[in-house]
Amino acid sequence: MRGASLPRRSLCGAVGAGFLIASGAIHLDLYLTGYRTIPTIGWMFLLQVIAAFVLAAMILVTFWTSGPLAPLTAAAGALFALSTLGGYLLSIWVGLFGFREVRTTAGIVAGVLDVAAFAFLAALVMLSAGLRLPRVPVIPAVALVSVVALALLGAGAATAQSGSGPTASPGQQLRTGSVGSVTVLTNSKGLTLYWFAPDTSTSSKCTGSCAVYWPPVYGKPSAGAGVTGKLGTITRPDGTTQATYNGRPLYTYVSDTAPGQATGNNLDLNGGVWHEVTVTG
Repeated sequence: MRGASLPRRSLCGAVGAGFLIASGAIHLDLYLTGYRTIPTIGWMFLLQVIAAFVLAAMILVTFWTSGPLAPLTAAAGALFALSTLGGYLLSIWVGLFGFREVRTTAGIVAGVLDVAAFAFLAALVMLSAGLRLPRVPVIPAVALVSVVALALLGAGAATAQSGSGPTASPGQQLRTGSVGSVTVLTNSKGLTLYWFAPDTSTSSKCTGSCAVYWPPVYGKPSAGAGVTGKLGTITRPDGTTQATYNGRPLYTYVSDTAPGQATGNNLDLNGGVWHEVTVTG
């Protein structure tokens, strides 16, 4: 095989595989800490973790043994890393399978690792196979794609909702709506409201990035038709006022985009289980 020497290729393969493993480890942590309960997204996270580890192992083996499949495994790893980044960006911009991602440190770090894995493995496979694109140097070409990928990641992070939490808004009238055969409590836009199991009647345990996935209902609420439970408020850790219903702090869910949806019901996410609020509380 033309190109870099065997020791150098082996070292390059090890570094490239390391980037895949690091990205897969982040997704594994997200899967174990709650994403596994999200329909469709959960098993996709698990598949991503398995694929990252398997591809990394194949890259290590084939480059260490200088096998004929070495360029193919590196190419598969590079494309996988790029597709993982693409899925993350799509989930930020338009959502995937009813799930809308927000900007978090873990997501950004995983995205940077995906770009690094792509850049390293794409250059490695070209150089290992001795490929030379007409009038296009290999390394600058890979670098250009990597810079574009980083720019898209930066744009996605800049336009996504921040993990620092939303801005407080005035109180709103609570209403009732239907999710299947269940009558639930909704906000003024008809979106289903939720309560968080770890919360107490006087405090919210959902802060930081949690409060972006699960935006609190801010301000002092008023009762619309059919709302018969006890309304109240608590003071959040940041000093803002959050509405409560029968002693439970209220939230919406970022993946609910229209009345009649309750995609967050019974999810074990962000440190506890979430439940839709029925009108009986």
